[in-house]
Amino acid sequence: MRWKLKPDPVKEKVDKLAEDLQVNRTIAQILCQRGIETFEDAKNYFRPSLDEIHDPFLMKDMHLAVARIEAAIANNENILVFGDYDVDGTTAVSLVSSYLKTICPHIATYIPDRYAEGYGVSYMGIDFAHDNDFSLIIALDCGIKAIEKVDYAKEKKIDFIICDHHKPGDEIPKAVAVLNAKREDCSYPFDELCGCGVGFKLIQALGTSRNQTIEYFLPYLDLVATAIAADIVPMNGENRVLAYYGLRVINDNPRNGIRAIMNQAKRSELTITDVVFTIAPRINAAGRMKHGNYAVELLTEMDLDSAIEFAAAIEIFNADRKDLDKKITDQALIQIIDNKEEQNYSSVVYQEDWHKGVIGIVASRLIEKYYRPTLVFTKSGDKLAASARSVKGFDVYNALHECEEFIEQFGGHKYAAGLTLLPENYENFKKKFEEVVEKTIDKKLLTPEISVDAEIELFEITPKFFRIIQQMAPFGPMNMKPTFKSTCVRDNGYGKQVGADKTHLKLNVFQGDNKRTFNSIGFGLGDKMKLVKNDFDIVYALDENEWNGNKNIQLLLKDLR
Repeated sequence: MRWKLKPDPVKEKVDKLAEDLQVNRTIAQILCQRGIETFEDAKNYFRPSLDEIHDPFLMKDMHLAVARIEAAIANNENILVFGDYDVDGTTAVSLVSSYLKTICPHIATYIPDRYAEGYGVSYMGIDFAHDNDFSLIIALDCGIKAIEKVDYAKEKKIDFIICDHHKPGDEIPKAVAVLNAKREDCSYPFDELCGCGVGFKLIQALGTSRNQTIEYFLPYLDLVATAIAADIVPMNGENRVLAYYGLRVINDNPRNGIRAIMNQAKRSELTITDVVFTIAPRINAAGRMKHGNYAVELLTEMDLDSAIEFAAAIEIFNADRKDLDKKITDQALIQIIDNKEEQNYSSVVYQEDWHKGVIGIVASRLIEKYYRPTLVFTKSGDKLAASARSVKGFDVYNALHECEEFIEQFGGHKYAAGLTLLPENYENFKKKFEEVVEKTIDKKLLTPEISVDAEIELFEITPKFFRIIQQMAPFGPMNMKPTFKSTCVRDNGYGKQVGADKTHLKLNVFQGDNKRTFNSIGFGLGDKMKLVKNDFDIVYALDENEWNGNKNIQLLLKDLR
């Protein structure tokens, strides 16, 4: 891995902040690196305020969306809340539908079938709305490119409100309202909301005429925080405030569905990282292995016993998902080796019987092995469907744009996208994608980079230091957990490889004459045991390890040399 130390901020600013906050220079340095340079900045950062949540009517088309929903309620129209089958989509549908049910009885939800309909707004969904007398569809976490489908709905006298956060194309669908802060003509102050976040702005706007303040909407933020964590959107600005208060709801008074998942996973208090690895995969597993409706039913269930039953069923889906993604990853790795593609600039693999629900996870697993832009294809009806994942610094969405002559449909973000193409175009697409990546990627991006906040001595790690680092949470893109470098450390001689296949590294490290040792764990670093005989350097984050009721600061090793 490449270790890249962040540049030092202006010394005078660091010194002044350290003095104003009564913290050491390392803490002040990390804050300044994140744009927190004054006492006031720090106060807003460490104590996020609900006052920082923006007026929803600053978003283009919000007045139109609210007016159309109010008209539907007044006219007793049926409203269909439509969303994607992933965590962001299912939480958004759960959030908007559960709020609308408090003000209107004629609400139903619709999650497209991953296999029969695919991603986003579907003709089947519109036909369902038409057959069941729905005159308004609210599409969440999808729809920004559904030009023809919105036109098709209009022919059937069905209106659309689109709430999306994906990159718009050149043309915006002719819906009643299109809520998307990434629209070039939208001046909303924060354009990195997730789909569920846009849904939250919609219900917040609907609450305005009902004299419902932001406090009224706090119970919905467990869903928003879950979506923010799962969709890996930037953890700054409005997202950070929503996630901060959402985590409080998750830990203090979560909805029954989330409480049931926490019971199932035997977890009590969760961090945002726990949400990513505990709550999100289980919600996702429903859409991957069975149907996204299961997730919506779980997240909107009012009876705890029923929620516990749903969570138990979803736990089985999640176990099945784990087995499948391991099996498919193994097959994909063999394919790369057999085709002698280990030295390529991209990984593109295909097998027609791979489960469509796990190909995104498999793409991420392949990046762990071969660090490069990756696409995993499977058969979907008469087409091939793929999930794309990228490496830090490379825009896979733009790369796909360069290959669109071979693509039927694609959409997504800089680091994750989905696409479909005709089987006869697969080989040409694969060749072109490899050419595009080879031509455009900065070759150093093919080696993973660790961004290091500060180089410190181990003696700086005190309980107070650790406590302040913890208070910088919730962590995520644009506010990552601080990473430190320490040089010339030693193991006390009890270091060993651990785990069933010895893939992890457990050390007790100390530095210089200070014999205070730190428990250290390096997941996936078992093969580096040979480096710990003498002095070595480490890059790590700080973590808390609890054993037999005792809590200790632990170093979470990321790399050593």
